[in-house]
Amino acid sequence: MNYATLKLRNSRPIYYAPGMLSTFTIALREGLEAALIVGILVAYLVKTDRRHHLRPLWIGVSVALVASLALGAFLTYTSAELTPKGEEMFAGTTSFVAVGLVTWMVFWMKRTARGLRDELNGKAEVAVASGALSLALLAFFAVAREGLETSLFLYTNFQAVGAFSTATLGLILGLGLAVGLGIGIYRQAVKINLSKFFTYSGVALIIVAAGVLSYGIHEFQEFGLLPGEDAFIWDVTSWMPKDSFIAAALGGTIGFDTTTSWLQFIVWLAYLGLTLSAYLAPAKKSKRLINA
Repeated sequence: MNYATLKLRNSRPIYYAPGMLSTFTIALREGLEAALIVGILVAYLVKTDRRHHLRPLWIGVSVALVASLALGAFLTYTSAELTPKGEEMFAGTTSFVAVGLVTWMVFWMKRTARGLRDELNGKAEVAVASGALSLALLAFFAVAREGLETSLFLYTNFQAVGAFSTATLGLILGLGLAVGLGIGIYRQAVKINLSKFFTYSGVALIIVAAGVLSYGIHEFQEFGLLPGEDAFIWDVTSWMPKDSFIAAALGGTIGFDTTTSWLQFIVWLAYLGLTLSAYLAPAKKSKRLINA
């Protein structure tokens, strides 16, 4: 069963450019986090005249990237091989897991960003003293934490927005820009306010996650685990087709669907309201990311 068949079976709209926007946002935010982590570790080894340890570091980074790609391939293959009912259960479950991980990571970055450099430098010091394998493992786990979460979130977002080709283009552009910015920041050729960037991109990720959560609710309703599949709060397909540009724009950015159940809307609104309120609440102390 191919991807197009999967989307037709689930009667989900096929989003074009807006689908690219959501994957671009995810890739840029998560990719820059990973790039900054790698940049901090590389800068530490260079500044402490331990360049000979760069090789195990890059080996660890490479293995983490391969593992992230392997997870994405596994999820895609597994989804394609399942029965229609099995795919609904799988898509709903992975959507909930992805939203939980992304939410946790957004708040984790907000909480720990201020001391991220010192924390990584301390771990690198211990790893260097323990040997090349320890340093490779440090790099692997630091990048894999970002990469595996990103693969899962991107997979669920691909499922929610459809349009594989344009979503892939958004992914490539986002990762490319993230790597470019990471290199520029490391070489001090690019100056950006990282605190504001991660705050705004965190809000964008929460909005995307709300749409993925709504999609997961829809899949569980189709499977029969949740009630109210046909109890729509709105059904505007008569004047706004699912494949129209407006529907695509709203769906690819805020998770809007032309046929949305009451349960989808309530969960979407509750998650968005509670999560954004907590995320944007002023902290007792400023949580600013130290420029890498």
